[in-house]
Amino acid sequence: MSGTTDRTRFAPGTWVLRGAAFAALMLIASGCGGGSGGDGPEETYSGAVPAVEPSAPDDLVPVEVAGVKIGAPEDWEVDKDGGLCMRPPNQDECGYGAIQVWPKAAENNPKKWPKKDAAYNKPDGWATEPTECRSLSTVDDTSVGVKEARQEDAGDEEGLVQHADGLKSHHRKWIVTCENDDTFEVRLWYLPQSDVAVYAGAVDARYSATYDAVAESMDVTEYNS
Repeated sequence: MSGTTDRTRFAPGTWVLRGAAFAALMLIASGCGGGSGGDGPEETYSGAVPAVEPSAPDDLVPVEVAGVKIGAPEDWEVDKDGGLCMRPPNQDECGYGAIQVWPKAAENNPKKWPKKDAAYNKPDGWATEPTECRSLSTVDDTSVGVKEARQEDAGDEEGLVQHADGLKSHHRKWIVTCENDDTFEVRLWYLPQSDVAVYAGAVDARYSATYDAVAESMDVTEYNS
């Protein structure tokens, strides 16, 4: 992990990526337990960038926020301020391609997303305000809206993923189509009882396996103690 900073980022479900970060990305592009429905128990032990996807990292560097422990890719930057943001190489903002970790995600969200009304189970539950396009070509243009969104299968047959501490989160994946017909992918891992979320608000396909490896490394034992 190349370094850590304490810069303020965006609140759960919102979106920021402007200026130099967008330019850097364009250069790159050119070269919780229970069943799948409702807030079940957290059982223990029971357009993306078109590029070749690297394998998941062999080693993750341990990082922590509010007692939530998780692994960060060694060459990614980590920001901490009210939550945790892991930024891919050459990404200066907590936006496209980034992974966020939010302790007390719904408690700290004005609309109690993603827990209220089990928003994570709904086609439009991919963000607090699911109205702004997050595709790579529109990250510097907030005027492009969203046309539709759909959920795709993720996790096991019940939509669950087991983490390092044995707890199982609800894992959700959305494919969102923008008004200009761009598409982008959103991923969420959510523990409703612990109220902890791991969130990739706009997936960079080059790091698809990395998102899974990072999320699965999460341990909320200390956070829940």
